[in-house]
Amino acid sequence: MNANFQFQTSAESAFMQETKVDLGNGLQLHVEMGGNPQHPCILLIMGLGAQMILWPEAFCKALITQGFCVIRFDNRDIGLSSKIQAPTLPSKHLLLLMARFSMGLKNHGAPYQLEDMADDVALLIDQLGIESCHVIGASMGGMIAQILAAKYPTKVKKLGLLFTSNNRAFLPPPGRQPLKLMFGPRAKNEDAIVQQSLKLYKYIGSPKFTQFNDVQQLALRSYRRNHSPTGVLQQLLAILCSGSLVPWDQRIQQPTLVVHGECDQLLPPKHGKSVARAIQGSKFELIAGMGHDIPPHFIPQLSDLFVSHFKS
Repeated sequence: MNANFQFQTSAESAFMQETKVDLGNGLQLHVEMGGNPQHPCILLIMGLGAQMILWPEAFCKALITQGFCVIRFDNRDIGLSSKIQAPTLPSKHLLLLMARFSMGLKNHGAPYQLEDMADDVALLIDQLGIESCHVIGASMGGMIAQILAAKYPTKVKKLGLLFTSNNRAFLPPPGRQPLKLMFGPRAKNEDAIVQQSLKLYKYIGSPKFTQFNDVQQLALRSYRRNHSPTGVLQQLLAILCSGSLVPWDQRIQQPTLVVHGECDQLLPPKHGKSVARAIQGSKFELIAGMGHDIPPHFIPQLSDLFVSHFKS
């Protein structure tokens, strides 16, 4: 670990420390680290429009307790990391891009692509002075992780993928209601945004296990920490203009565990199964009752699955 970084006590967690990392490409990422830096490192990559605080503290703590140093960060365009200035895309164009994407047709017009976000992560690993690490990517973060493992094989020891996709053509689309809530008319104030989050998790959360008080508190924390609807849209464009990740998957050599929720309505289980089929030798775990979230009920099971994978 690079000893030159000045970490401060995290504003979000009692057992994490935070800093800003200049990637050298014009961007800075906001980073948190917890645990002994001499221990093997697990790098957590979060998904579309999601700040690093969506990695539950209990999940991070479980990984640290089992002998790992844990790093989480805000991707570009979200949270406290650098924002990308680009022309706004009309919403009617977004619908066309989504239709073309679902059929495997090439899209253009994004200010950056998922590969650029994977390059960010590679630069982050270099700047932190980490030779190689284990990686867990969730949702869009899993897409970034697939590219990272394929393009930078020496930086990734083992790969963990959580409710993600390789965006192969004709996979089951997300439900209309989640998409409408995520990319419909923007909520105008804090209360409206919290209510929108609660409605969203009624569709994408784990049906019997999502804690809606936790969802409400996390929505408030996220809004007050940084609200960047433009960044969310631009990250979506990165997905839509990156196309299928199958060619990347076919290059992945690291041991890979793909975990998916049986009740995921945002990325139905066929997405995770598509990833597992495309990565040679990967293992697939379907979690009964889990949706597109990490509620407390599943944290022991998820942390044990990933720790067992990384230690095996």
